[in-house]
Amino acid sequence: MKFGNSICVLNVGGTRYAFTSEVIRDFPLRRVSRLHACATEKEVLELCDDYDRDRNEFFFDRHAQAFVFIMLYVRSGKLRFVPGVCELSFYTEMLYWGLESAHLDSCCQKRLDDRMSDIGMDSLSEGDIVMSGDEPHSPDETVPQTGCAKWLEKVRRTFEEPDSSLAAQILASVSVIFVIVSMVMLCASTLPDWDTAKRKTVEEHSLSSRGSPEEAIFYIRIVEAVCIGWFTAECIVRFLVARDKCDFIRHPLNIIDVIAITPYYVTMAMAGAGMPGAGLGVVGVTLRVLRMMRVFWLMKLARHFLGLQTLGLTLRRCYREMVMLMVFVCVAMAIYSALAQLLEHGLDLGSRNNDYASIPAAAWWVIISMTTVGYGDVYPVTIGGRVLGGMCVVSGIVLLALPITFIYHSFVQCYHELKLRSARYARSLSAEVLR
Repeated sequence: MKFGNSICVLNVGGTRYAFTSEVIRDFPLRRVSRLHACATEKEVLELCDDYDRDRNEFFFDRHAQAFVFIMLYVRSGKLRFVPGVCELSFYTEMLYWGLESAHLDSCCQKRLDDRMSDIGMDSLSEGDIVMSGDEPHSPDETVPQTGCAKWLEKVRRTFEEPDSSLAAQILASVSVIFVIVSMVMLCASTLPDWDTAKRKTVEEHSLSSRGSPEEAIFYIRIVEAVCIGWFTAECIVRFLVARDKCDFIRHPLNIIDVIAITPYYVTMAMAGAGMPGAGLGVVGVTLRVLRMMRVFWLMKLARHFLGLQTLGLTLRRCYREMVMLMVFVCVAMAIYSALAQLLEHGLDLGSRNNDYASIPAAAWWVIISMTTVGYGDVYPVTIGGRVLGGMCVVSGIVLLALPITFIYHSFVQCYHELKLRSARYARSLSAEVLR
């Protein structure tokens, strides 16, 4: 639009804001930035309620106080609910200006999810709530980006957010298949036939009969190389498109990726350098330990399964309760193990129980008794020790039950939140497929 003045005025519910046309063009709120691209006054009126050409003023009949908090988000990057205003009313204002629930702080997102669930709106999409003609957009679309930046952001979302698009879901499915195949290969590498075949020379392998274990292991190694190649390429691409390279390097799962991939290339380098004894000694043991870190690739499945996500979020939120549980167990274990060692071995009443020769040895009996596992490998033989064992079992049940209630309620809450979030992603994905 050809603006009459270099200064544009936004009148939101009676509160006026003055901006230059350049600021309007790059404004983070999409409804405002779209004003700059309007060619006619009719197009302007599709975005606002009224327009005064003489004063170059745009009128919006919206909640003035809500827009104040939205402007605070534009300046500081933090969006929170207006005190005393209904969450759904503020959410409607957000959608009108082009924001989504993902822009809210985590505490406010939880309040919105609870509110929508209470009134039965958790099954509705954001498009059902927003007014006609006001299309919601993702957080990345509110900030103008260049073509290259948009492409990098799209690739990043494809690799990091499995529910963000159909391509991301396909890529995530392929990644899950490779994780499962890699775990099968890791289990197969501990079989006796595998270990025997590794000691064969190249000549022996070439002369082996068809269908022998050595030939099967040869193909298994090819599959393993393909899996390692996939994980390597995936890790490199995710690093290249990451917004913050330092945060990417510090992320625990990414550290596990690097640690699990490195031994394969180190082993190949040693074999290429003619070091057949690379599997022996301290270096070989270290490589085996690092190679076994591949089992933590199973944690990648948390990106694709709601149950694992719920478990991780619950443990993160309930770490205080988990620490409290460990303190309870450790204190009880110290007390009961000292008493058990004294009654079974320390008093020397004619028959010493050597299974309780020390307090650390008695601690093993205490922990399996408190958790009601009871392997039966260690048990008291004196009357005093058996009475103590009964007290240990009963107190263990009580101590373990105390923090469980808090953890259970947190698990249910986390599951509910993630279920609502997953439903949003599914609705947005369905809309993408339909388009």
